[in-house]
Amino acid sequence: MSKLQNISNKKAKIKSINSKNLKKTKKPHQPLPSSTGEKVPVRSFYKDTEVKSLRKRLLTLANKYETTSFLNGDPSWFMHQVIGKRNQETIAFIASCLSYGSRQVFLPRIQYLLDCSRSEPYEWIRTGRYALDIPDNDQCFYRLYTNAMIRNLLHALQTMYKEYGDMENYIRNYANLNNEKPQTDAIIAIEAICDYFLKHEAIGIVPKSTTSSCKRVCMFLRWMVRKDSSIDLGIWSDFIHQRSLIIPLDTHVIQQSLQLGLITSKTASMSVARKLTDKLLEFFPDDPLKADFALFGYGVNQK
Repeated sequence: MSKLQNISNKKAKIKSINSKNLKKTKKPHQPLPSSTGEKVPVRSFYKDTEVKSLRKRLLTLANKYETTSFLNGDPSWFMHQVIGKRNQETIAFIASCLSYGSRQVFLPRIQYLLDCSRSEPYEWIRTGRYALDIPDNDQCFYRLYTNAMIRNLLHALQTMYKEYGDMENYIRNYANLNNEKPQTDAIIAIEAICDYFLKHEAIGIVPKSTTSSCKRVCMFLRWMVRKDSSIDLGIWSDFIHQRSLIIPLDTHVIQQSLQLGLITSKTASMSVARKLTDKLLEFFPDDPLKADFALFGYGVNQK
């Protein structure tokens, strides 16, 4: 065989291999379109058998830990101690803002604010009575939060309540919801919350933007949106898509997700939170944040 024929045969072989590889290339992941309820197929990150096995494992853990006993020692407990949608929304938001560090320390601080409000946190804030209980000084309220920072947060909420009635109506207004567009996605709600508190100079507690993981805001939205849960209230499920919720990402969730091979990055960013949520949609197509309880349970079992 001549050298020319040899070269020609090699080129043909390479072309054939490249053609086969192109056919095997998977389509890129398509996330849920913004502000629609349309279900878009999520690209599979695992083989079907692996998905079934891991889904069964995660579902077992989620069902085990998503019970009322989970409320004990959890900040979500407070929203179950008040009556009325606006009171629940208010104390849930405050509880989420203070939920970092040691539970033994931050839970009593949330309880203190609830006690000050006499279990009527919405009216306590709307009428400005909080100013009688929280001094305007730089003394520590909780860790990095001073009394003045807490007052600024509550004052921003008071302004919101006077203008929009409550946070739900503020977000509806921000997202331009109407009869033709009755629902929005969680990322829009996160942007709305971050924007509002930045503009009203209640900084240092609520994230300035959605570049960070916004863990506590995502947790608050889980409480408000997820329905048919013994933990989460689901009082906003009519205007925010449950399927669009984003996993509250912290070091524990990252560690557990790394062990399960769900993510490769150790960075607590919104980008990583959304990528992880996209993968969780494989296991819980209509309710990705059910996996939040599964990851919690997985962490408990690893101890």
